Amino acid sequence: MSHQFKLGQRVRQSRASEASDRNARGDTYEVIRLMPEDRDGNPCYRIKSASGERAVSQAELVLA
Repeated sequence: MSHQFKLGQRVRQSRASEASDRNARGDTYEVIRLMPEDRDGNPCYRIKSASGERAVSQAELVLA
């Protein structure tokens, strides 16, 4: 599977992942690094917002 998002794009966490991470609600992130796929074959990203950085899988993101 290839990366759907590009460096510099703005993304948000999907509603499903927001429910499990209340601190991320409403935050807009910038893609700062494309990472290898996880064990399930989902491309991963390093994303950054004013509240910090995190690593997430593509399945957790939507375009902002």
